[in-house]
Amino acid sequence: MAVCSVCFRHCSIEEGGTGFCGGRVCRDGRITAGNYGRITALALDPIEKKPLARFYPGSRILSVGSYGCNLRCPFCQNHDISWPEEARRFVTEAETVTPEELAEAALRYKSRGNIGVAFTYNEPLIGYEFVRDTAYLVRQNGMKNVLVTNGTAELSILEEILPYIDAMNIDLKGFTDRYYREVLDGSRQMVLDFIARAVQTCHVELTTLIIPGENDAEEEMREMTAWIAGLPGGTRHASGKEIPLHITRFFPRFHMTDREATKIRTIFRLAETAKEQLTYVYTGNV
Repeated sequence: MAVCSVCFRHCSIEEGGTGFCGGRVCRDGRITAGNYGRITALALDPIEKKPLARFYPGSRILSVGSYGCNLRCPFCQNHDISWPEEARRFVTEAETVTPEELAEAALRYKSRGNIGVAFTYNEPLIGYEFVRDTAYLVRQNGMKNVLVTNGTAELSILEEILPYIDAMNIDLKGFTDRYYREVLDGSRQMVLDFIARAVQTCHVELTTLIIPGENDAEEEMREMTAWIAGLPGGTRHASGKEIPLHITRFFPRFHMTDREATKIRTIFRLAETAKEQLTYVYTGNV
């Protein structure tokens, strides 16, 4: 048995077993990425789809995903690859791609407007070794690396990949410990620490999906944006006020089909609230 060090769960995994995320495994007494290079999704996407609004707008990026996640968001739009219970078939069916092959594919798509590789779709940090190894090669080829993440990882993991990451979109799903603990089965403080470190080094944009009755209060949005605005500047942001925030509309899905879609007027109201503190605020799914 060994203990995983990726996130706050610190899963104790027996030999041959799998952690909570479905991606970390114990082999020969050590924890490794069982989903290393196991690809479930690959697409040449507009950069705005990540979403990134202020990082090479108008470009495309080769987007890649594997399987597994260390949260349990009941509204997950990629639950078929993110929730281990749903993604079992991918453990055997996923195609294996090496970092070298993925970096070479990114180069081939350069003529079609591709600027690099985005690690996305499931939670990429549960397989951070593949992100690290591939991102190094992509950077060697003069291309960009993007990480789309829930930010639920130890800072030691972030430090391993940060030298090679050019931009991130990080989910800041809400701003209460109750919401993170009871709805998402996560740790808000771990995400806050992750964001605070990431903004010092790379371009960061944040996304908040607004769930009716959960995280749609103006007061919570004010608290969240005050915290964002108070973050120190870094190499890509003059101050926390310049960190872009995407406020996104929820539609009923997965285990939350009993909820109504977020009202459009709620999204615009919260966007106006966010603009009291932040320079760049975007609305999504409206």
